[in-house]
Amino acid sequence: MAEQPRRPLDPELKERLLQEARTPWRSLRRAVWFALVASAGLGLATMSMRASAGEGVPSTDWLIQLGALVLFGSLLWFDRNRLGDP
Repeated sequence: MAEQPRRPLDPELKERLLQEARTPWRSLRRAVWFALVASAGLGLATMSMRASAGEGVPSTDWLIQLGALVLFGSLLWFDRNRLGDP
């Protein structure tokens, strides 16, 4: 059989493939970071409700939840699409 002539790759598709090659699994990473930020935020909200009800919440628990929120929020922030990034 005769081989079909090759068509050039669509420039938009080529750019998306190159971007994925530069930053593999970005969508999955961002989904994980978002889930972890949401979890830390929910934990912090739960502890706030407990504290407002008069129940004691250890300061180490506050620090862990706040640290998780800052850490995973930072990871989500640094993994964003920036203008001008290749």
